[in-house]
This record gives sequence, C-alpha cells and structure tokens, in this order.
Amino acid sequence: MTNLGEKQMLMSFSQLSFELGASLFTWEGKRESDPRQGGFSSVSIDSRTVKEGGLFVALRGTALDGHCFVDAAFEAGASGALVMHSALNDAKLGLIALAQKWNRVLIAVEDTLKALQEAARAYLRQFKDLLKIGITGSTGKTTTKEIAAAIIGQEKSLVMNKGNMNSETGLPLSVFDVRPHHEVCVFEAGMNRKGEIAELARVLNPDIALITNIGSAHIGILGSREAIAEEKKKIFSEFSGNNTALIPDRDDYRDFLARDLRGKKVFYGASSLSPLGAIFDLGLEGTEIEWAGEKVHFPLPGKFNFNNAVAAVSLAQELQVSASSVRRGLESVKPLFGRGEILYGRVTLIRDCYNSSPEGLMEVLDFCDSLEWQGRKIYVIGSMLELGEGSREVHENLGRRLASSGADYIFLYGEETRSAAEVLNYKKNAYFFTADMKELSSLLDCQIRQGDLVLLKGSRSCALENLTEILLEGKNVS
Repeated sequence: MTNLGEKQMLMSFSQLSFELGASLFTWEGKRESDPRQGGFSSVSIDSRTVKEGGLFVALRGTALDGHCFVDAAFEAGASGALVMHSALNDAKLGLIALAQKWNRVLIAVEDTLKALQEAARAYLRQFKDLLKIGITGSTGKTTTKEIAAAIIGQEKSLVMNKGNMNSETGLPLSVFDVRPHHEVCVFEAGMNRKGEIAELARVLNPDIALITNIGSAHIGILGSREAIAEEKKKIFSEFSGNNTALIPDRDDYRDFLARDLRGKKVFYGASSLSPLGAIFDLGLEGTEIEWAGEKVHFPLPGKFNFNNAVAAVSLAQELQVSASSVRRGLESVKPLFGRGEILYGRVTLIRDCYNSSPEGLMEVLDFCDSLEWQGRKIYVIGSMLELGEGSREVHENLGRRLASSGADYIFLYGEETRSAAEVLNYKKNAYFFTADMKELSSLLDCQIRQGDLVLLKGSRSCALENLTEILLEGKNVS
C-alpha cells in the first residue's frame, strides 16, 4: 500500500487492470496534475457513498444501471470507475467524455460484478500472513461471526464484515477493509442463488471455514435441503489440504459435509468443548456457563444463541485463544438489530425480526413458551419467505405449532401466513393481516397491557420492527 494524498492507496489502477485483464483508460496529459489517477483508497457500488479517491464499481441490475451514476460518482470524488466494455460505446452514457471531463480513470471489463470479486481476491492476496476465516450456514452465521470476533479480537487484530455484508457484493466490498496490521479476518458468506457460496469462497479462500447448520432457509431458491447442503459445502471448495473445516457434529448433513474434504475436519459441539462445564439457562438474561472452571455470563438468550456461541468458541479454540479471552469475549457480546434483542417499556419485547426460517421460528417459539411469565404472552408472527412450493405446508405447520403454543394472543402478518390463520381457524385470539401495518398496530395498541411479553418474528420484508414504538410506548404507526 502507498499514500494517495493523505489517504492510503489500496491498489494502483495499473495493478488492478493487470489483475483483471482489463482495459485501462487514463488521460496522460493530466496525470501529474491529479494524483488520484494513480489508484484508489476505497471501493463503492453506490455513488451516494463514494469517498474522495475511491473506486466506483458500476453494477448493472434489473432495476438500475450503475453506469448511469458514473458522473455523480466522479463529482463526489471517485478517482476511477470500473465499467463494462458494452457501456463504453453507449452514446447516451458518454462514459469516456465524462472521464475526460473530470480527469478520472476508467477500467473496462466484461462483467463488473465478477471484476469486483476478482479485485477483492487480488487485494486479499497481498496479505500473506492474514488468517482468513469464513462462516456460512442456514441460520446463526451473523451472530456466530459477531461472537467469534468478540472472542478472537481479545488477542488478535481483527476485521470482519459489518452487519450482514455477506452477499456477492457485500463480502468483496468488506474485503477492502483489511489493512496491514490485521492478523485475522472473519467473514460470513450468505446465499441468495446457486453458485454464490463458491464465488465468495474464491474471493476469501479461507484458511478455516465453519458451517453453522443446514436448514431450509432459501429452499424456494435451491429446491431441497440436499441442494442447500451442497451449496453451503462450497465454502470448502478452495481448500488445498492445509485448511480446516468446522462441521456441526449433530447436523443431519454432517457426514455429507465432511465427505471428500481436503484438509482437517473438526466436528464441533458442546460435548467437544472440554473446558465447558455446567450450563444454566437464565431465560431472557441469557446463559450462565462454566468455562475452564470459572463462571461466564453469556447475555444472548435462548438455546439457539448458545449453539452459536459453541460454534464461535470452537473457532477460537482452533486459534488457541486463552480461556480468559473466551470468557471476556462471551461476556462482551451484544445483540445486533433485530436478532434476539430484548427491549423494555410498557411490555417486554423480544425483537427477532431480521429474518425468519422454519427452524429459526420454531426455536424462538420454543424459547418463548419455556419462559415463566406472570403476564400475557403475545406472538406477532410475519411471513417466512423464499420457501417455494413448500411455503403453504410450512405455514400450515406454523399454525399447528401456534395452536399448541403458550401465546395468549397471536397476530399473523403477511399473505403467506394466511394458511397458518386457516389452521388456527381464528381461534385462540388469533388475528390475520395481509399487509396493513397501520391496522395491525392499531389493534395491538388496543390489546397490549402493561407487563405483557411480546415476540416479533418475521422475514426482513415484513418490517415488523416498525411496531417497536407502539409496543414499548403506545405510539401508533402513522
């Protein structure tokens, strides 16, 4: 890395074009007058987030074409733009004229998404001593990543992808946060289409990779749990023999995930952690465990979060992290937005509405049912998405599960939950709403009492977090 003015240059444009086999367009007459033509100090796919000296990657999507925002990116200070060859000859876009106008660089490739991924891969190769950890799975991967980072970060200089920046673009963009002082990177890999995990594994080329579980999230995309297992297993696809795979020891697909694997195999679980002693469920307060003879308060509630902690600790043990660092890391963990948050107001609110899958929903229902509670229990359940042809059956099963639950009131939200409502037959104080958040919030406001326990659980698009204010403070959704 070199300095780019006052900022650190991540890569020169000449190196980037070489790595990508790209066409590089610069304006020789003005190169000395503008040092930004030398390279870039950050990467963005959104012209609104471009920083001075950054590289703007023009992605072509179904709704928007990033090439239409190259002018805005240059105006915001981008030193160059990664564009498609096919866009260079588009007179309406006028990319060459824009680059000349702003005295900026163009790097032309066949596919800017693939180029972004290859650029991240090339950038990461510069850090020979960096230990690279990849995490994937149907559920729990973000929380596992956060816990692992909290533990390993006690002893190592660490970088991870923020939030759920785990997609075909999110992970490559996160790679550009790596700096020379980092010793470890922990990146999660998500999946919204077949082949995506393999692409992300190619970018990261992990030294250690962990799978949390194989569930039915995204089954509507891949068609079966077997296909999901096959896709998730691709996190190991870049293994050369010196890598380590961590596989959940009680998962249905344990043996399949381990089959024909090049490298070390570790089957992890609570029983494989020798320093783990007694485990005490503290309900909403989390879990108290004994680790290497000393008590630790792990604040995230529920058995599912404890399982995430087991995965994270298993990762840390591969790095020989000390017992004291494990304890400090576990105690320091805080819930992310919409992932098992416990909020207090006129009710006690379990806000777990960042995502929802059949397995994750059943786990949180089991947890809520298990809680001893003097007041009423109210479950607000949104649709589960990306379930394909099995969606109706899954939601019917949800209805049967809710019928036997400990809920005093049930509010179902989203068209997919209609089949759950039909199974419930609107008994047990059950209400169904297709898509009217205002109507749902008004009825909740009427029904809520001081001291109720309320669960919010649904897929991201349901946006159930919009009910937070009314539930905690009694302010209606406008």
